[in-house]
Amino acid sequence: MPFLPGRCQRRHFISDWLYYNTVFQIVKLENAKCSISYRVNIQFSALLAQTFPPPRGTALFSCAFARGLLYWEKTAKVRTIMPNFDPLTYRYPSRRNVVYAKNGVCCTSVPLGAQVGLDVLKNGGNAVDAAVAMAGAMPLLEPTGNGLGSDCFALVWIEKEKKLYGLNASGVAPMALSADEVRAKGFSEVPEEGWIPTMVPGAPAGWAALNARFGTKPLSELFAPAISYAENGYAVPVNVGKLWARDSKRIARVMAQDPAPYEYWWKSFMKPDGSPYRAGDVFRFPAYAGTMRALAETDCESYYRGELMERIVAHSRATGGYFCEDDFKNYHPEWVEPITQDYRGYTVCEIPPNGHGITVLMALGMLNGLTLPEQREDADYYHKVMEAIKLAFADTKTYVADPRYMKTKVSELLSPDYLAARRALITDKALEPKAGDPHCGGTIYLCTADAEGNMVSLIQSNYCGFGAGIAIPGTGISLQDRGANFSLDPKSDNYLEGGKKSYHTIIPGFLLKDGEAVGPFGVMGAFMQPQGQVEVLTSTIDYAMNPQEALDAPRIQWIGGKKLQIEREAGEAIAEQLRAMGHEVEIVDDRTAMGRGEIIWKCENGVYAAGTEPRCDGTVASW
Repeated sequence: MPFLPGRCQRRHFISDWLYYNTVFQIVKLENAKCSISYRVNIQFSALLAQTFPPPRGTALFSCAFARGLLYWEKTAKVRTIMPNFDPLTYRYPSRRNVVYAKNGVCCTSVPLGAQVGLDVLKNGGNAVDAAVAMAGAMPLLEPTGNGLGSDCFALVWIEKEKKLYGLNASGVAPMALSADEVRAKGFSEVPEEGWIPTMVPGAPAGWAALNARFGTKPLSELFAPAISYAENGYAVPVNVGKLWARDSKRIARVMAQDPAPYEYWWKSFMKPDGSPYRAGDVFRFPAYAGTMRALAETDCESYYRGELMERIVAHSRATGGYFCEDDFKNYHPEWVEPITQDYRGYTVCEIPPNGHGITVLMALGMLNGLTLPEQREDADYYHKVMEAIKLAFADTKTYVADPRYMKTKVSELLSPDYLAARRALITDKALEPKAGDPHCGGTIYLCTADAEGNMVSLIQSNYCGFGAGIAIPGTGISLQDRGANFSLDPKSDNYLEGGKKSYHTIIPGFLLKDGEAVGPFGVMGAFMQPQGQVEVLTSTIDYAMNPQEALDAPRIQWIGGKKLQIEREAGEAIAEQLRAMGHEVEIVDDRTAMGRGEIIWKCENGVYAAGTEPRCDGTVASW
């Protein structure tokens, strides 16, 4: 029972001030005695007001009570029922199990994203409907990896046709942008922030294309969850909060030099006091909801040939960008034929260039002719995988570009004779091939499967964290910085030109066996993506790991030259053996830069087995 003084009468007080001060002191005293929640304090307020009525109306009582609570909040060390803990600290390793599902499964890097997809499946939607709903929500739920100004790629398995479809929804550079313009501004390479690296975003057009060809639900229904979360808010997940704090520093640095292009982004994604949203904070974005409604009403046409396009172009012109109306009006996503590579009886499928999924296929083609050690946790395993990856990257970083501009054919890069020649370069010593220095970026990956056997592997990305740091006022649209992967070398197939697609790092994967679907898989993380996919696939096929174990296994990453980063879980002994082979090895504790993946495999009885990424807030939602 809360402390209350004996019943006092108004006649005991000679002024309102005396009454006010007495209520204030009672509240102070009560809160000093016991730790009670705000709800209990409100109940106490009602009891106190009834027992101790104010002389003239309730305003005087309310002010006094509020002052007492404010005093308590400022002086109390801990006045909450919630235990004190750090959401970024985990002293003991966790273990996830494989998740089995009969009717459907959705996987992605944040819990709410997977739940959005599962709700669609439960309401009668198919795997494509679920993927589109998730893709529309993920820019809100994980803005540190993608936005309404992202690109996307998808592989779609339609069970009744026994066919895999590929969609390339990557954007193109503005026609007004050129390499000469970039060099004239003092850059020796394309920057990662500002208007220069922005390209016409392809993701909304990709959603509409998937929905039109394979969907069963209207976009208004599929985008409803994203609209609801934007208006009502959601709690920021742990790893999203970590990346939010990290990447906002990058935007702050460029904003200090030229505030105009970044002001609306800052207003949209930072708190009023200028601090980033952290784990457990509630993030609301009403402008996002308005844009999603416009996209649903127009089948995303407003983005390319309507009001949303006009807003993007207007903001570009007002703040130093390069977009014009025709850049958007002329844009359409492309349906493409997946490219494949056989690996030990399985068929690995990827999107063809301008993406670098071919890097995965080339590396697996080289490993096909090598014998891997009996146990995965062996320095010889990591050495051979990294050597194959380095050789594949040396080629793809040189030859992969917008396919309209590629001088080297995909068939030439995947030729068995060529891969055999590259494989012959792998010895027991570290190579140093000529290639760009890979680094990790900001992307989301999701995969879905339904009761009919349809499956989707979809990846969506800004490139670097929050992307270019530019958002369009009043829309919730934040723009990607995919143009940062263009080359300024006129001899390169990937040379920057207006209307051209850049070299792209995001790659959804799909696995087949004897013409039947095994399932979708992917590992996001810019130049880590091909490396992560090769490691996941070899863990699955060569070492019979279940999907969760394959994602849990320690990872290694080539970052340029002979430099490797390896997770501490692999062990110091393996790192030392790799150093003896000539590698420069750094052991890392921060696993967020080592890629984040999801897997769904279809079992022989039709049940799905799924795994999710332990390096993020990964979630499997099953039915």
